[in-house]
Order: sequence, then C-alpha cells, then structure tokens
Amino acid sequence: MTSDLRSVLLRQHQMAWKLTAMHLGELTTEDCLWRPGGEVGLHVWPDGEGRRWSADWPGSEGYEIGPASLGWITWHMLYWWRTVMDRSFGGAALAREDIDWPGTADGVRDEARRLHRLWVSAVEGLDDKALAGTALTRWPFEGRPFADVIAWVNIELMKTASEMGYVLFLKRGGT
Repeated sequence: MTSDLRSVLLRQHQMAWKLTAMHLGELTTEDCLWRPGGEVGLHVWPDGEGRRWSADWPGSEGYEIGPASLGWITWHMLYWWRTVMDRSFGGAALAREDIDWPGTADGVRDEARRLHRLWVSAVEGLDDKALAGTALTRWPFEGRPFADVIAWVNIELMKTASEMGYVLFLKRGGT
C-alpha cells in the first residue's frame, strides 16, 4: 500500500511542479525585482557589490507586512526546498543565512530544476519503511511519517506556483 502512496505523492508533486515550472519559464529578473506593494513587502537585496543576494525574514505573517516580491517568493521556495533536502538527506548543516537568492531569473530556474531533480530522485528511492517511518523527518516536522514531509513539499510547491502566478498577473495583467 505504501508504494501506492509514493506513486500518488509523486504524481501530485509532478502536477505542482508543472504549474511552478510554467511560471518559472515566464519569469524575468525584472519581474523578480518588481515590488507589488511599492516599498512594503518581503524582498531580496544585493550586498554592496551585488554578488550575494539576501532575503528579508518576516517578523510575522500578518497582512500588514505587505505582498512579497517574486524575488522573495522564489528565494523562499529555494529556502524551504534546500532546507528539507539538507535535513532529510544531507548533513543538516544549512542555515537560513546560507541560502542566497541567485540574483537572476535564470539562476532561480536552474536551482529550482536542480532541486526538483534531486527531490524526485530521493523520493523515488524510498521504500515503504522509509515512507512510513520517521527517520528522515527532521524538518519542518519531527516524529511524523516521512510521507507527511513529501505531502508538505507538494503543498509548498503548489502555494509557490499560486503566489508566482498572482504576482505575475498583477505585474503583467494591467489594471
């Protein structure tokens, strides 16, 4: 039965990935740096030399912080995906501050595609015991079946696709 669960989770992931990839394919660096809320909302920022880009970290998730830019939305996707990969299949050494925004839409696309390939490969290699067990479940949950983490990744990916699509609609759809 768990093998069926893995197949369902992978099919669900593929649907979420298709929507995400559709928006990523349309994305420009200009889109990423546009701020739908003007001067408010979560965003990405270059260092003084423009070689590294960091991201705002919200003090709350309230509406008063304003809408996030596509730069921040794509950074957040890379953040949670890299973090779950590191905690579940890596050395669990990656900190939020270690995860930069790539600085361009092409960089975002490349990193997202890389993470997608790594994630699918990792999930395809899991047996029934790993899916039902908690050994790989270290972030964002603990003590739950790893299948819950896979489902969470699917939800986060779909949420990212939705957020990207809406900001692109606002930017390109006109008034």
